[in-house]
Amino acid sequence: MSFKRLWAILKARNYEFFRDRSAFGWNFLFPFLLVAGFGIIFGGKTYTEYKIGIFPSETKQVSTAQINIPQRFKDMQYLKFIGFPDEAEGLEKLKHHRIDFLLKTGKEPHQYWVSDSSPKGYVVEQMFKASLLPAESELNAEKREIQGSAIRYIDWLFPGILAMNMMFSALWGVGYVVVRYRKNGVLKRLKATPLNAFEYLTAQAISRIFLLMFTLVIVWTGCDLIFSFRVQGSYLDLFLIFLLGSLSLTSLGLVLASRGTSEEFTTGILNFISWPMMFLSEVWFSLEAAPQWVKSSAKIFPLTHMLTAARKVMHDGAGLIEVGPEIIVLSLMTLGFLALGASLFSWNK
Repeated sequence: MSFKRLWAILKARNYEFFRDRSAFGWNFLFPFLLVAGFGIIFGGKTYTEYKIGIFPSETKQVSTAQINIPQRFKDMQYLKFIGFPDEAEGLEKLKHHRIDFLLKTGKEPHQYWVSDSSPKGYVVEQMFKASLLPAESELNAEKREIQGSAIRYIDWLFPGILAMNMMFSALWGVGYVVVRYRKNGVLKRLKATPLNAFEYLTAQAISRIFLLMFTLVIVWTGCDLIFSFRVQGSYLDLFLIFLLGSLSLTSLGLVLASRGTSEEFTTGILNFISWPMMFLSEVWFSLEAAPQWVKSSAKIFPLTHMLTAARKVMHDGAGLIEVGPEIIVLSLMTLGFLALGASLFSWNK
């Protein structure tokens, strides 16, 4: 192995990436826009609002002091009241699940509408019925509260967006690029040089890992200045987990790059791998209530273990020992992908 040849390929790959302004800018802009969009939409809230339609109302913004509904229902938290001018418009919104509950103000008895296919509508209906009961009819119950800092949705989502960006960058930046080189004859020319396959693949992997971590630091710093993310654990532990995750994802990209000759076929394979990984690895939502076979299937993806470990460190203050199982799995996956990619790699079509 020649470090001089490896360094030459490493520099060439980095120069190619940084000189491609569109790809360079998109790697930074895409995750930042996602985080900013979710931050604006959800406003840093730690809860989900139930949307209550009220009619008749002349304005969308409804003041609870001006509507005739049970006071106990007005005082409930996490309810958002939206005004509609008539019943027809309110029913249309309810039908399409734009609101969870529709209530007509005026004289008693109160009239309300709820969709039988809306879980949130069922919850609001029970809340509304409970507000009509006399206070003394409530069952005795002992209330106990837990103390702790609440985790905003944007705090939970942020590691997922970073990991998703790393996944796409690793798979497409290695797998697709190398296949394009093979199809265009670039690899065939490199084979005529003293460069060997191990040096070339190592340079590709190091270059991509450097770019992934560089992008991670820049995006994290920029988003943190705006949203002030809470990290309970060590930043160093978090960095090491993302580094190991980038190694695993890049190694997977090398497997895809080892034999592909068609850009169209490679695109299909990349989508076939990346999209299930994005939805089953808890990038956007938790799989806590999913069937057990779905949870088990998600564990075959390196993204799942990286996000599980990152969120434990970020939200629970876990150390490397506590996330040891995830680190072991990621390490084994990385070694397996590297061995498979190196054994299958071919310079030619």
